[in-house]
Amino acid sequence: MRFPRHRGRLASLACTAALTGSLVVGGTSAAHAAVQPTASTPPPIVPQPVSELAAHGPGFTISATTRIEVTGDDADALGVGRSLAALLHPATGFDLRVSLSRAPEGRAIVLDPEGPASLGTEGYTLSSGARDVRITAHGAEGLFRGIQTLRQLLPGDVESTTLRHDTWTVAPVRITDRPRYAYRGAMLDVARRFFPVADVERYIDQAAAYKMNTLHLHLTDDQGWRIAVDAIPELTGVGGTTQSGFTGGSWYYTKEQYQQIVAYAKARFITVVPEIDGPGHTSAAMASIPGLNCDDKAIPPYSGFGGPGLRMICLTDPQHIANASQYLTTVIDAVAALTPGPYIHIGGDETPQATAAEYNAYVQAASSAVRAQGRTVIGWHQLAQGTLPAGSLLQYWGDSGDRATVGSAHEAADIVEAREGVAQGASFIMSPADRAYMDMRYDASTPYGLSWEGFVPVQKSYDWDPTTVTAKPDGSSPVVAADRIAGVEAALWSDRAYNGSTSLPTSTSQFPEPSVYADFMTFPHLPAIAEIGWSPQSTHDWNSFSVRLAAQAPRWTAAGIGYYAEPGIPWPKLS
Repeated sequence: MRFPRHRGRLASLACTAALTGSLVVGGTSAAHAAVQPTASTPPPIVPQPVSELAAHGPGFTISATTRIEVTGDDADALGVGRSLAALLHPATGFDLRVSLSRAPEGRAIVLDPEGPASLGTEGYTLSSGARDVRITAHGAEGLFRGIQTLRQLLPGDVESTTLRHDTWTVAPVRITDRPRYAYRGAMLDVARRFFPVADVERYIDQAAAYKMNTLHLHLTDDQGWRIAVDAIPELTGVGGTTQSGFTGGSWYYTKEQYQQIVAYAKARFITVVPEIDGPGHTSAAMASIPGLNCDDKAIPPYSGFGGPGLRMICLTDPQHIANASQYLTTVIDAVAALTPGPYIHIGGDETPQATAAEYNAYVQAASSAVRAQGRTVIGWHQLAQGTLPAGSLLQYWGDSGDRATVGSAHEAADIVEAREGVAQGASFIMSPADRAYMDMRYDASTPYGLSWEGFVPVQKSYDWDPTTVTAKPDGSSPVVAADRIAGVEAALWSDRAYNGSTSLPTSTSQFPEPSVYADFMTFPHLPAIAEIGWSPQSTHDWNSFSVRLAAQAPRWTAAGIGYYAEPGIPWPKLS
């Protein structure tokens, strides 16, 4: 995970950060004007497409009579067309007709799911001109990714939830696009700070807009248990009553609410990955199930702000290993029944008190339960300390300090564990904490989050390459080869989701609504990491990205996203 390994950095922070005009809704605070596209400059799009050429002509203007025509008889593609109509309705007021058509006529937005297989599952082409807009893909998912690009070809007000009186003209372009990596995740920590269903759905929409395709939900930790398990009601009855800074509530998702989240994500072609953390980060479970403790007595529920070094489930003897195995099997069976995706995340991070035998007992029990459900195991890269099942995915969160030890006589534990994962045939999701952890503060003014990885401004979250995350500082000798990298993930932890996070809170009034915290820390970090996962490395350029990123600001403003207008980005002037 994420909590201070580098204790010295956190301890050195003695003062409370203050809001300094950085939280922006309805405008930006910078004085620079964003570069606007010209006839020869293609529109600014994030993530950058593989190929984008500006076309000549006036572009396509959407009106109340515009049709959305889906070629063929693909029901999922028709659903994408309807989602586009629903997306456009609030700002335009148009009730666009969506229909299946084998021979689309002019003055339409045409969605063709019968493109060549060479486009892959998520690739698409998009062409727009005065007569029509045409998106072609090899299936509905590619059409959905193309729609996210179409949104950015329209005025930013299209993201508004209220009626705007704009001229809705699609910029004329020719685009061919497909993702660099198949796995592009956004993680949300709902265990430390509980996010209501509507806020999770908001986060899903934001991730989908930047072509992310995976939602990793950190459902359990020391501070809370967030998923109902019928066979063990105490997990939510006790473990669901706390979160960091709060006690006495009922903070969890019922089965129906969780299924609602899964369905909402699926409609946006996002796979949900549930995480049941262990063998550490388990105080909520240990407060709910006495037999997970070596003395068979439940511990008090925990609502603090601690991280590694807290209690771990008991794995010291056969009886307690059996208890842990029964608990894990029951929970994973229940979660798998509610989650149709291929993955279940079993945690595995930050257990310095575990012996090798205890740790391996956890890995065996948890992975066996996952495999019994026909799912693929995902775990933090420390999971490689145990025996992994074939085809496992490891989420690597090491940093540049670890890279500095590659190939030395004293490699960092993270690098050693990555080597162990490679030796066991695992593939990797790259989430370097000093680049992809969105809870790291942008700078000294940031009111929320942590800085045990130092400050992480948006340029730092953009300037990295997944293929060198485990390489030497000069990029050579990567521990994890390029063909072992499944993708990337941006992680939003909620360890310090309150104002003045450099010290412990003294009042619950310091905590903003979850969506306020998420918006501020996610934007502009998330678009940067999304581009790492989607766009070719050959297109990677900070100067270009900063201009394209700035052009997103009017969209965030229209959508009511309270982003951080980080200095140095050429944000548009206030109107």
